[in-house]
Amino acid sequence: MTLLLRNALILDVATGEYAEGDLRCEDGRIAETGAGLTAPDRARVVDVAGGVVVPGLIDAHVHVTALTADLAGIGAMSPAYVAAHSARIMGGMLDRGFTTVRDLSGADYGLSDAQAEGLIRGPRLLFCGKALSQTGGHGDQRSRGQRDSDDHPCCAGLGRVADGVDAVRAAARDELRKGAHHIKVMASGGVASPTDRIDSTQYSMDELRAAVEEAGAANRYVAAHAYTARAVNRALEAGVRSVEHGNLIDDRSVELFLERDAHLVPTLVTYWALKEEGRTFGLSESSWRKVDEVLEAGLRALEQAARAGVRLVYGTDLLGGMHRHQNQEFRLRGEVQRPIDVLRAATVNAAELAGMSGEIGTLDVGARADLLVLDGDPLQDLGVLAEPKHIRHVVQDGRVVSDGRAASDGP
Repeated sequence: MTLLLRNALILDVATGEYAEGDLRCEDGRIAETGAGLTAPDRARVVDVAGGVVVPGLIDAHVHVTALTADLAGIGAMSPAYVAAHSARIMGGMLDRGFTTVRDLSGADYGLSDAQAEGLIRGPRLLFCGKALSQTGGHGDQRSRGQRDSDDHPCCAGLGRVADGVDAVRAAARDELRKGAHHIKVMASGGVASPTDRIDSTQYSMDELRAAVEEAGAANRYVAAHAYTARAVNRALEAGVRSVEHGNLIDDRSVELFLERDAHLVPTLVTYWALKEEGRTFGLSESSWRKVDEVLEAGLRALEQAARAGVRLVYGTDLLGGMHRHQNQEFRLRGEVQRPIDVLRAATVNAAELAGMSGEIGTLDVGARADLLVLDGDPLQDLGVLAEPKHIRHVVQDGRVVSDGRAASDGP
């Protein structure tokens, strides 16, 4: 299949410069850019009349199975029911311009294969399976009075409990066996878990290193959920490739990010959304009260990391009906970053983290033909990306998959 976009402003996100011309997609790849390109026979030709063309967006922290903010409840649901909701959630993400997402627990090879085979509409799905958690950690959704673990591999929960080096190795190997693109560990407490504290550290250094070793042996990497500087620093010292959230980092954290070439994936919009709407969509009162501890610190941490040159990646971490706010992360980050830097976080930086540089997040010839046509200049106004109504077309693998249908109030 051939798609030719005419009369476009094509953005090179690496340089931040525009070029006027045409862009041709062939067999799912970007084949050619330039002025006055010839349309092959049977090509679909779209005159974008000066529309801005940018790479398809990458959200590096999603939970496509999180149909509710009550994460404990998901584990008791039918996997078929959860999958139906996931298809709806993923379709909404695609309409909002996200052509690839990195799932940070919940999704599995079934959803990834279904998307790749065209059975469901949605972004390309990079998954970790279930996150690894210690007993009483952020991935342990049991209440204080519940004895048995609810992390049976057949069920739809987001986490699995593994205590001790041998158990962590076995759990990591099991997720890798099932095709995980990365391993996630819970290295600190979190908001949506019932029995831990935000400021706790989780997993011993030996357990963290075991997960890193197993991922490295499979040419994969570890992403670590961590909030406080103490938890972040331990995870970085253990060798994780990305830290998720990191709202309470310190100067030593910044030094470690730079020393280890690690990535930081802030998720600012989820705290705003949880504060405003979390209880409506299933967040417990106790978890809702934790939000204030991390809400205000997020922007300060982002600014500190950006100023120091830490590799920053776009992530949202939204749950339930709050998925519709996915693009608002652009507006929040724009408070402390230049628009081109925010866009790089959602394109080339995210591709680098995922090990897909040159494949996604770029409009270079040879890359996958994932791109957006916008009706405004995002380098002048990040609202063009923050409000999906400005997306004219979404192209994925060289096909127009959303044609003016993006909506901010979608799933």
